[in-house]
Amino acid sequence: MTARTTPRGGGEAVAARVVDAVKVYGRGDTEVRALDGVSVDFPAGRFTAIMGPSGSGKSTLMHCAAGLDTLTSGSAFIGGTELGALDDRRLTLLRRERVGFVFQAFNLLPTLTVAENITLPQDLAGVRGDGAWLDSLIDVVGLRDRLHHRPSELSGGQQQRVAVARALAGSPDVVFADEPTGNLDSRSGEEVLGLLGRAVREMGRTVVMVTHDPVAAAHADEVVFLADGRLVDRMEAPTAERVLDRLKAFDPRTPTAASAAAAPPAAVSAGRAES
Repeated sequence: MTARTTPRGGGEAVAARVVDAVKVYGRGDTEVRALDGVSVDFPAGRFTAIMGPSGSGKSTLMHCAAGLDTLTSGSAFIGGTELGALDDRRLTLLRRERVGFVFQAFNLLPTLTVAENITLPQDLAGVRGDGAWLDSLIDVVGLRDRLHHRPSELSGGQQQRVAVARALAGSPDVVFADEPTGNLDSRSGEEVLGLLGRAVREMGRTVVMVTHDPVAAAHADEVVFLADGRLVDRMEAPTAERVLDRLKAFDPRTPTAASAAAAPPAAVSAGRAES
């Protein structure tokens, strides 16, 4: 399946993006502005991590970009399709056909086998999956000898690999992963992150991942940083050490906070965050 994307200003295709995104919860004294005018694109065929301190808006950004939640104002796009212009039925179809999801909780049905869990979205939609694609996907995630097992017979890492395979089974334009390694030990987490990386490098998919872990973020091609609902930085070719140093700047108790606060926000990702 060919990904339906829209070109960026520089000619690079975009799998998903938000423009002037605002998300407000509550009213009056209880109002919380989870997103405060965020504009960011997620390039096609790339692995992007979203990071920031607790309450920064990173999960809200992912949910709104994926069509799981609606913006208070601003726009969200999958490829060239504006999500706010779709009714509930068409939005459901778009998510089913063009978006894959991986969550911290594996969300596998316990009564189904591995094979049945992987193809469940297509089965519910009454769509016949691409047999060759599914066959190659099973080999990539290393589950061929577990296809007839049920989730209770698998380790946590194996269950999350099933979830990754399910997310990729429909050849989506973009896979959104929300803390996919949060319930895993370090070895299993590395395996899952490796699979997401292979999905990008070998399968041409786009992955957008929310994480709090600098080691996980180092698997991405780029990290975008949020703080107080705003985009504050972007980092190409991240390493765990560089990501950790940047995260320390969000804590006012650290020595690096003063220098970070002195940096003008406009200097952050000039042009890229506005594209």
